[in-house]
Formats: sequence, structure tokens, C-alpha cells
Amino acid sequence: MKALGIDLGEARIGVAISDDLGMMAHPVETIVVKEREPVARIAEIVARDKIGMLVLGLPRNMDGTYGPASEKARAFAEKLRAIIPCEVKLWDERLTSVAAQKSLHAAGRNVKQSRAVIDQVAAQMILQGWLDSQAMG
Repeated sequence: MKALGIDLGEARIGVAISDDLGMMAHPVETIVVKEREPVARIAEIVARDKIGMLVLGLPRNMDGTYGPASEKARAFAEKLRAIIPCEVKLWDERLTSVAAQKSLHAAGRNVKQSRAVIDQVAAQMILQGWLDSQAMG
């Protein structure tokens, strides 16, 4: 079963997809919220790639509590559940954006070069974390 990872942001939403074996996550695209309706675009990707699971990053504070960004993620998850015929999991995304930035910097990309793909890499890290937890379970 293929899974789709989603890094929800105010302006951009990163999307990543798992391979057919459910072992590796790969960046797919960045949805620019002002340019496209994100739920509709995600539904298109789900249909095109025969996705069976959505893994949406759930922001948490470092102490484990939930803030306003968590409520936005939960509301977005409900919008997805209303129109997409597969399970939607919320997954702890603490530090994924920071890790994505460090990873891109280590690969030789500066902040300006990274802006277009940072959300995809964060989505990839969210999805990879979930995939790894499934392999261990």
C-alpha cells in the first residue's frame, strides 16, 4: 500500500510518496496554497498514484503539548477525510522542517535554493518516520 506524506504550511504544502514496498519516502511536489486548492490537489495525487494512507504532520511543541498549528492540522485532516477514500493518520512532525533544512544545507543548497523543496523534504521526513515505525511494529 502506497502512502502519502504531507507537511502542512500556511503558504506551501509539501508532499512525499512512498515506494511500492512501503520502505522509502520520496519528495513529490510543493502545493502553493494561493495557486491551487490543496485538498483537491491531494485528492488528484491519491487517485493518480493509488494511495492507501495519508500521513499528515501534526505540529507539537517541544514539551509535547499542542498549539494553534495542531488545531489547523486537525481541521485539515477532517477536510481530507471528507473527500478522500483512505485513512488519514496524524504523525508527530517535531523538528522535521529544521532537519530538512539541515539536510539540504549539507547537500550544498543554500536557503534560497532550498525554499522550493524544503516542504517536500519535510513531508518526506514525516512519511519516512511513519514508514519506519510500521516496519518496526
